[in-house]
Amino acid sequence: MSGSSLDGLDIAYINFSHDNKKWFFQIIEAGTVPYTDYWRKQLSEAYNKDVHELEKLSKEYGRYLGNITKKFIYKYELSPRLIASHGHTIFHRPEERFTLQIGDGQEIADATAVMTICDFRSEDVRKGGQGAPLVPIGDKYLFADYPICLNIGGIANVSYNIDDKRIAYDICIANQMLNYLAGKLGYDYDKNGSFAQKGLVNQELLNLLNSNDFYSQKAPKSLGREFFENIQRKIIDSYPIPINDILATATEHIAQQIVAATDTLDRSKMLVTGGGAKNIFLIEKIKKMSKHDIIIPDTMIIDYKEALIFAFLGVLKMEGKTNILSSVTGASSDSSSGKICMPNDNIFTNK
Repeated sequence: MSGSSLDGLDIAYINFSHDNKKWFFQIIEAGTVPYTDYWRKQLSEAYNKDVHELEKLSKEYGRYLGNITKKFIYKYELSPRLIASHGHTIFHRPEERFTLQIGDGQEIADATAVMTICDFRSEDVRKGGQGAPLVPIGDKYLFADYPICLNIGGIANVSYNIDDKRIAYDICIANQMLNYLAGKLGYDYDKNGSFAQKGLVNQELLNLLNSNDFYSQKAPKSLGREFFENIQRKIIDSYPIPINDILATATEHIAQQIVAATDTLDRSKMLVTGGGAKNIFLIEKIKKMSKHDIIIPDTMIIDYKEALIFAFLGVLKMEGKTNILSSVTGASSDSSSGKICMPNDNIFTNK
């Protein structure tokens, strides 16, 4: 799993089982491989590349994913039945029926000699859906004990049930914006929200961030890097105030949007995962504003829930079961989505 915050590659080895009523999982091994400066630069600048450059980069990135995964498999002496790879999102334009996650699945399969499933979003987008968020099917079947599931990653999103239908959507840009601002201070991220805590909220900037029409749109809806690059980044870059104040304002904006998106629901337990769950300052803001009981799980679930659920999407695809819900994405029908890539034994043997 690689998210828009560009902090690194999450890898998890998971055992799934199920009876006639319920799915079960166990995260057996997991780790995060931080991106090198080279890959952080390549992935952050891929947005500006032409189609031929992107095709070349997708193969190169796929080989990188495959080699990193192969090392992980050898390190822990694993025997996976399949690899599910999200890839890295470069474009997400569902309104144009277009989304792109690079990381060639065939390269991963050939490097590891393991069946690989990738490209989970495209089919849903072709059906008129948002292609996002995809995590809600895992929320529904793996985390059914929590009525509301909130993920605060590069983008914050939420999922919950209404009348036995899973509803989910992206709320706002989150760590993608906070990490960008922390980078101006020479850090990869704002640990615990400590820089934001030292700043002052600028009301005018907060009003600008909150004023986008996206927030008043009804679900299904989703966000991509374009929203940050073309709209929010231009707003925050234009403000000649201290970075700590911008961070404080951005954190307030994220908290307000999360609360606005969830407080229309009946009071219940809200599971919070993703890197933002470790941002103490942000979580305290949400707790003060929200009526829900905020549940922060153990670190393994915080760090690897998305990797866990994309593995689950792969399992569902392998079994020919629905892994994308049209009630979430707005597509014309549910999907069993993903591209299956079988390893080329000759390539692996020759290596």
